[in-house]
Amino acid sequence: MTRPAPGLIPGKATPRGRFPHVRVAGGLVFVSGTSSRRPDNTIEGAAADAMGTATLDIRAQTRAVITNVRDILRAAGADLPDLVQVTTYLVNMNDFGGYNEVYGEYFDERGPTRTTVAVHQLPHPHLLLEMQAIAVLPDPAEQAGRRGAAFP
Repeated sequence: MTRPAPGLIPGKATPRGRFPHVRVAGGLVFVSGTSSRRPDNTIEGAAADAMGTATLDIRAQTRAVITNVRDILRAAGADLPDLVQVTTYLVNMNDFGGYNEVYGEYFDERGPTRTTVAVHQLPHPHLLLEMQAIAVLPDPAEQAGRRGAAFP
């Protein structure tokens, strides 16, 4: 069995470059830019018909990105409530409403600080957004109290 490289999370899409999914330093968890890409390189929230016309769903992609960030955080010993800062890159600010709606299902005013910016493009034409995040590792007593807790 091949062991994953440090900072790479098994079961997640391999980064499209030589960088880790996550890096822990000084009690902080740094999550690299994360998209809705699946391990098989398909994209959640993206479909193409027989003619090649793409249908892209900002809500599905936002849910998938947050789920991917959550999984990466959990692998590092943290979770969504531990996030302190999120930066989101949207290809089109016309998608802000759908993105913001789904984001609000996971976070409120007590959640992480957030910056959302428009970018010209992302590494695949079907990606509508990407997030990078910073979390703080919870203290061990707090972490033990979470075992079995359900987060969206």
